[in-house]
Amino acid sequence: MGMMGKMDESAAKGTREYLTFRLDKEEYGIDILKVQEIRGYEPPTRIANAPAFIKGVVNLRGTIVPIVDMRLKFNCENADYNSFTVVIILNLRNRVVGIVVDSVSDVLELSPDQIKAAPDIESVIDNGCILGLGSVGERMLILLDIEKLMSSVDMGLVAADA
Repeated sequence: MGMMGKMDESAAKGTREYLTFRLDKEEYGIDILKVQEIRGYEPPTRIANAPAFIKGVVNLRGTIVPIVDMRLKFNCENADYNSFTVVIILNLRNRVVGIVVDSVSDVLELSPDQIKAAPDIESVIDNGCILGLGSVGERMLILLDIEKLMSSVDMGLVAADA
């Protein structure tokens, strides 16, 4: 079966693919269709008066890309930069944004029955930005609506729907 046949088949079943990554001890997932590329971490150019979680900008083949350290945004205890630290380059509503994460795990296909609603609890992440909790075997993934998160008031990196 060709690639398009496989994509059509998974879309018909309602399964979606998520890129999974780690922040501190938690594992998160974002829609693979929003991911443009994955790069090794290189220190960005700092922007004056930007919030601490916005590390700065990088020039990616002529495009100036803001870099958000998700570990700082989510108040993780450790935000060490090592050989596993990567930047996920996202394409959100024709805006390119990079997010720094501890490591990328893999790409998982989740069907609707593997995703449960997130409990309504106070956290650093706006509940509207959490799509749900995905379970794969013993693994629990926090599925993020990365577009909504990046367009939230405090981030303001992607224009919200008008």
